[in-house]
Amino acid sequence: MKKSISNWGNYPVIQSNEQSFSLVSELEEKLSKSEEVIARGMGRCYGDASLAKNVFSTLKFNHLLGFDSSTGLIELEAGITLESILDFVVPQGWFLPVTPGTKYITVGGAIASDVHGKNHHVEGCFSKHVLEMDVMIASGEILTCSPTQNSDLFHATAGGMGLTGIITRVKFQLKKIETAYIKQKMIKAKNLNEIIELLDKYSSYTYSVAWIDCLKSGEGFGRSILMLGEHAKVEDLPESLQKSPLKLPKKKLLTLPFYLPSFLLNKLTVSIFNFLYYNKMFKREINNVISYEPFFYPLDAIQHWNRGYGKKGFVQYQFVLPLESREGLVEILKKISSNGHASFLAVLKIFGEDESLISFPMKGYTLALDLPVRKNLFPFLDELDELVLQYKGRIYLSKDARMQSKMFFETYPNAQKFVSILGKYNPSKFISLQSKRLQIKL
Repeated sequence: MKKSISNWGNYPVIQSNEQSFSLVSELEEKLSKSEEVIARGMGRCYGDASLAKNVFSTLKFNHLLGFDSSTGLIELEAGITLESILDFVVPQGWFLPVTPGTKYITVGGAIASDVHGKNHHVEGCFSKHVLEMDVMIASGEILTCSPTQNSDLFHATAGGMGLTGIITRVKFQLKKIETAYIKQKMIKAKNLNEIIELLDKYSSYTYSVAWIDCLKSGEGFGRSILMLGEHAKVEDLPESLQKSPLKLPKKKLLTLPFYLPSFLLNKLTVSIFNFLYYNKMFKREINNVISYEPFFYPLDAIQHWNRGYGKKGFVQYQFVLPLESREGLVEILKKISSNGHASFLAVLKIFGEDESLISFPMKGYTLALDLPVRKNLFPFLDELDELVLQYKGRIYLSKDARMQSKMFFETYPNAQKFVSILGKYNPSKFISLQSKRLQIKL
């Protein structure tokens, strides 16, 4: 049935024919009768990658197929969410090998976006931990692929934004943990130079991410708070928690019940927020132990927080620059600061080596900004694109809602090879708004 749908940024909004399936046979039948199809899970990508004329919702295709509690190998249908996996495996002493900043995504979506987390510099993207998966290609045939079997399909699916087909089954390796807690270190950095020095100094930490003030100028330009973490061991916990170290904490959820007026998001209000957030830490360094949820998923505690950007929606602009292009990071941050496009959420991380055919990360710095849709935003982002291109970086497809085709093909070195693989497995069946905009012609 036709309905209005959008992804997490609430931009763009389209009319689409959404269908669901719970069995492989249902999927095969629906696929044979449809054109211009894309799979969609929780809709937590920010732009238009999982929007199309026909959308196949995977949320009812969400069964656990197997789990070995002694080895941490898990096998499941691709529509299951990270939240469901965590609720099941954490009490048994296992954790996701890689997780983005929300647990409200499906495993299929995690692979299609080849999500990275706070540990990319140490443990890579999600696909690195996938042992094998099944993909239904345009013909309706299901192919098993892995790094060694149908490897071209495997590597094009990881980060391929759903364009190779619909992932049905996934087998991957979990990470062993002793507790459901994180041993956290937080450090204030007075400017950009200091936060980059700290990221390098503490690069041995498994988890690393920094909040950065993109509006501050002068001596405090780029002031930040670095958040580091390791999975806590039992002896790291207070005695009161040591008896049940893997017990899941009670979930405390708030809800933003309506869209906030867009005029509330401006340079002044964001500057005030940034001042308060930076100065809430009275000490330069804080060491504590917290539950895994507020460490990995702080925004998940507020349902529908995307409504805070107003009915017009927002885009997340996330780019990566090579380590040697540090001056490019400075130039882009100065442009953001002087222009005044306000972002409450500005996150700086460091990536390790690139590892997939079409993966976003490269060894370097990545910055993500949430920006409300308003007049002159897109021309401003086009200017940022030119700087990203100049400094040999790229834009994350999973966050993209407006990048031009030229930018994609010039910044993803394997783009043409990716397109040729799509031609082999997907002769014009799996097409999204994004693939049309980027002119990924099959």
